[in-house]
Amino acid sequence: MIRGACPGEVVGMTDSSLRSGISERLTSRRGAWISLGLAVVLMVVLFGIFGGAKAPSSTGQAPAGSEATLVSELMEEFPDADRQPVLVVATRDDGGDLTDSDLAALGDLVPVLGAQASGDVSGPAVSDDGKAAVLITPITVGADNTETAGVVGDLRSGLADVAPDGITLQVTGGPAFGADVAAAFDGADFTLLLVTILIVAILLIVTYRSPILWLIPLVVIALADGLAGRVTAAAGSAWGLGFDAGIISVLVFGAGANYALLLISRYREELQHTDDDRSALRSAWRKSVPAILASNVTVVLALVTLIFATIPMTRGLGIPAAIGLLIALAAVLLVLPPFLAVCGRRVFWPFVPRPGQSREQGRVWRSIASRVSKRPVVSLVAGAALLVVMATGLFGTSVGLDQLEKFRVQSESATGLEALSDHFPPGEAQPIYIIADSAAADDVVSAAGSVEGVVRAHPAGMTEDGELTKIMVTSEYSPATEQSLDQIVALRDAVDPIEGANAAVGGAVATELDARSGNELDLTLVAPLVLAVSFIVLLLLLRSLVAPILLLAVNVVSAVAAIGAGAWLSRILLGQQALDLQVPILSFLFLVALGIDYTIFLVHRARDESRRLGTRAGIVEAVAHTGGVITSAGIVLAAVFAALGVLPLVTLGQLGLIVGVGVLVDTLVVRTVIVPAIFTLGGDRMWWPGKLRAPQAESTHEPRTPAADAH
Repeated sequence: MIRGACPGEVVGMTDSSLRSGISERLTSRRGAWISLGLAVVLMVVLFGIFGGAKAPSSTGQAPAGSEATLVSELMEEFPDADRQPVLVVATRDDGGDLTDSDLAALGDLVPVLGAQASGDVSGPAVSDDGKAAVLITPITVGADNTETAGVVGDLRSGLADVAPDGITLQVTGGPAFGADVAAAFDGADFTLLLVTILIVAILLIVTYRSPILWLIPLVVIALADGLAGRVTAAAGSAWGLGFDAGIISVLVFGAGANYALLLISRYREELQHTDDDRSALRSAWRKSVPAILASNVTVVLALVTLIFATIPMTRGLGIPAAIGLLIALAAVLLVLPPFLAVCGRRVFWPFVPRPGQSREQGRVWRSIASRVSKRPVVSLVAGAALLVVMATGLFGTSVGLDQLEKFRVQSESATGLEALSDHFPPGEAQPIYIIADSAAADDVVSAAGSVEGVVRAHPAGMTEDGELTKIMVTSEYSPATEQSLDQIVALRDAVDPIEGANAAVGGAVATELDARSGNELDLTLVAPLVLAVSFIVLLLLLRSLVAPILLLAVNVVSAVAAIGAGAWLSRILLGQQALDLQVPILSFLFLVALGIDYTIFLVHRARDESRRLGTRAGIVEAVAHTGGVITSAGIVLAAVFAALGVLPLVTLGQLGLIVGVGVLVDTLVVRTVIVPAIFTLGGDRMWWPGKLRAPQAESTHEPRTPAADAH
């Protein structure tokens, strides 16, 4: 140990030496080329190893131990378990009654459907009002929705060729809904990728004001995204994790662009103090790494908490998303610096930073921060009032969409369900299934039939050993409506007490009910874990107790406000009266974890500046230096999340809207007004029980006064 040095100082010196050694290898004339060469070789190898990986489809809406999941598993034991019915709904184009000739023509469709069916086609069954008819066609479903989409597509194509004149035929039912979800995503991920790249490219060009510089981080991040897509697919396949690849891509692009903006912004700042661009890059790397690492670790650990979620689709997102962000981190910290070192300061052309130049853009942020520090109480109250107003959007917000509301673009299965609901019991499209011991099957049928809203209940098959009976229940309520969900509860209450039945109620509506309960449980479990992770990271980074508590409280309020504002906008602008089940938990996760990112960017700089100037002046200086890059990063991230709106599912559109609004508010209000006001009011007490110590010089230039070089 160095004589007279405390252990913390030795650790800090060791850490600084390590960062200096790595930055030297990444940016030196020879080291930069070697680093780039190794990066290219490693990427080629990894692309080759994981190139053929394919992740499982994101299925499993209900918890693994739920009653609906149990029924789904038991259904596999019945003969022809892969056979499910689709409904062909027929209505006249003019809305009139079906004539005898119409019904005869529909009867002629039975052999056509039979050629593609997996069993006997029944119908046409005519509605009581005589305006619609249904042909029930069993089909063999595929291993996933994509395979089923092929079967349903062939059925629809065959019907289109022989549809009677003046008759509209629509294929709906459970398998058709799944097929339409899969078909809606054909090419959607590619569209999302193109839109994301375009958004990031435009914003980087505007930020850097250079026709050259934007290409470098974009290429690095795009390669990271391509690699992340393959590695996460392999991880999902190996561990049986289903997830949405679009969310992973958005996270990689958004976080990668943020890290690159922070690094390059610090690089530009250092170039104004030295003629040696490699030395400036080394200094920028050393000073940026702690904040970038801390922000990445926060989001990664927050995502890892999803492994405790009960909903398979939510649990499946955590590990792959964390892997994607680690790949983005490695790309920005290990591939981008040597790329910049090889190119030199000329990549900033035409606005090449030179020693002694003054920067105008920092003056705006210094002016805002100075005004906040002069009137911190007013600023804090105004910022808090805005968040409270946004949070009022939660009033009247419900959670849970029915089948017709889940598609952003209407599908044939959805319009078919609407037509069916107008003329038949809506539950025909997605029946409820009860699995019970055969000895008590009659009692279960009787009990189920007595439940309000049940049109009919009847046995629909037995297992080969005869021990279990499948009972199909048809409801008069539309699937996933509040009435249908209450009916599932009533059915379970009716059949559970039957002695020796061991009855379990499942089907699509039961799955929806169990998914709602599971998502509520996940929110109460995951949210505290995310907050705990964020608090620990802030505690270790700032070595303070007061600042992390206050910053995390602000972050939570900001996240709740964003969810409220997003829910209100979803109702007003998009006509969506409810949030989908996974939106609250994923929105809270991303808003808190990503919000901590910007907190770390700002407060890490504030701690350094406060050592020289004191906390009140230090926070002003920190806002002056980081305001531009945090705002740019926030706009990039908000725009990238907004790109989720190009995907066909309402869930992803709502998630993109809420996170986009939240990131903008977090950037423009929380980090610019509320946090500086809190630090001004708290002063040096913000760092309690720690104390500010003068930093060891590691810069390439002398310490500056607050008036110098506003960036």
